Amino acid sequence: MAGVPVSRAGYEPVARAFAPEALGLPVRLRGWVLRSRSSGGILFFLLRDRTGSVQVTGKRDVLGDAAFDAAEHVQVEGAVEVDGTVAEDRRAPGGREVRASAIRVVDAGAPFPIFADQSEEFRLDKRHLVVRSQEHVATFRLKAELLRALREFLDREEVLEMTPPVLSGNAAEGGAEAFQIDYFGRPGFLSQTAQLYLEALLFPNERVYALTPSFRAEKSRTPRHLTEYLHLEVELAWCDLEGLLAFEERMVVAATHALAERRPTELAALGRPPEELRAVDAPFPRLRYAEAIDRLAAQGFPVRWGSDLGTAEERALTLEERRPVFVTHFPKELKAFYMLRSPDDPRTVEAADLLAPEGYGEMIGGSCRETDLARLTERLEASGGSVAEYDWYLDLRRHGSVPHAGFGLGIERMLRWILRREHIRETTPFPRTPSRHTP
Repeated sequence: MAGVPVSRAGYEPVARAFAPEALGLPVRLRGWVLRSRSSGGILFFLLRDRTGSVQVTGKRDVLGDAAFDAAEHVQVEGAVEVDGTVAEDRRAPGGREVRASAIRVVDAGAPFPIFADQSEEFRLDKRHLVVRSQEHVATFRLKAELLRALREFLDREEVLEMTPPVLSGNAAEGGAEAFQIDYFGRPGFLSQTAQLYLEALLFPNERVYALTPSFRAEKSRTPRHLTEYLHLEVELAWCDLEGLLAFEERMVVAATHALAERRPTELAALGRPPEELRAVDAPFPRLRYAEAIDRLAAQGFPVRWGSDLGTAEERALTLEERRPVFVTHFPKELKAFYMLRSPDDPRTVEAADLLAPEGYGEMIGGSCRETDLARLTERLEASGGSVAEYDWYLDLRRHGSVPHAGFGLGIERMLRWILRREHIRETTPFPRTPSRHTP
């Protein structure tokens, strides 16, 4: 198969068995047993590696008693090496099988403890084994593809990747939601956002981004919250709110189209028809916060000006949508101190949340940044922040500040929408929640 290299050790990828020219040819494979059975003197098992899976058949009179008996006792997820010949068999998955001339057991394995109908808590306890499932394999390949597509887009837009720290002396967005640590006798925090550091890096580079873990000490037990998640953050110089929203639109469209083009098989296997992602196009619907409140109140939600939009409210606004929806111009009290006050309404800030369609909720939060030192200091003090601790950040407004804007994208939230996962924990290999930080 084109693009599937032969191993230097002489072992071929499983996908090689499905190459058009492979019929009748010898192959040497190695991998793990997905499932197996034996009938009389014939052994059947499904062998998988990173490229796919293929049915292997072995006969006792070909393999010999000792090798056949050893292979027959290999457990699910046991590791084997196979020499054989590729043959056609319409009953086999994919219509091909490998008829083994030799099977060598690398590790027969103990009985695999993961099977259907187990409790969610047990499966989370055994997450290190559950991640071998074909569903998780497809999920994390799609996640890798999403990260690649986002980086490609940012490269085309000439946005430079940066590497800000995840240890900080400031709780960027509020101490109540920050994980505090003892940093050699001084208070330290696990990063909630790289934004402040990206703003510092913006001025010499104009367009910057970072892809880092972020941590939130929220005791939220909802299908869309994690205490550790992967955060894509972008800062753009000379950018206003309209420019920011247009940038986000281009990025989401590019990423979803790339997944549909490159990973249609995995998408379909996980319940998302690729053509639905191809249909995502710009511009996205836009709704001012005040309009959203009116709409929600008309639907019976107990909201008024100043109410935050929670899971239920965001779901109601987007359940029937097939494209993401921007909600813009929030009351300044609902947003962080660094957001720019709206010139046409001092009650609001130039901010926008991008809500995923189909009721999946916020996946991007962004805003223009306040550039006026006096107003920024006033907002910082009003939010309870220490001017002394943030003096380095205020320095950015003292030395050549320019209009700029930025946003943060939760990778797992975006993937949850794309794959229609019920819970966000299914979008990360080892989810961290208020009740779990192991394995």
